[in-house]
Amino acid sequence: RKAAWLYAQFVVSKTVDVRKSHVGLTFVRDSTVRHESFTERAPNLGGLVEFYRSPDRVVWTPTGVNVPDYPKLAQLWWQNIGDVNSGTFTPQEAMDRLAGEMDQVMSRMQRADEANNTYGGCGPRLNDEKDASEWLGKGGAKAKLDNEKPQGVTIAYDELIQRWAE
Repeated sequence: RKAAWLYAQFVVSKTVDVRKSHVGLTFVRDSTVRHESFTERAPNLGGLVEFYRSPDRVVWTPTGVNVPDYPKLAQLWWQNIGDVNSGTFTPQEAMDRLAGEMDQVMSRMQRADEANNTYGGCGPRLNDEKDASEWLGKGGAKAKLDNEKPQGVTIAYDELIQRWAE
């Protein structure tokens, strides 16, 4: 236990994270993305550093360790996206199918974690299934938007970089 704690501290230490982030371009620490060496590399990283330094970084959903068993779930995603692209299913049919398949996989993961601690107690925990009208009636998500295909808006790269600048 003590060794694991020491290793965890080592992995997220500033010097290790800076070095690791230069290789993988994945940041654990805010101080890493603000490190002088990334300021120097920023012009060659296509806006990555500016983005992670900007307030817009919080509007993106992180993946990786936050997705339980990413490889199992990713294959379902890409299969369903492929079926939409080929015209086999409509986007709605594919997303409904994807939700059902992911629920099945995560339900198995939950049972395995509860029985054998497969995911260290951090496996998915699914809520009871509810009718869509219950969720839609709460005023957040909409069953269908008034305009499902609004005109796209292009934001100039320089404008984004300026917006992200501190």
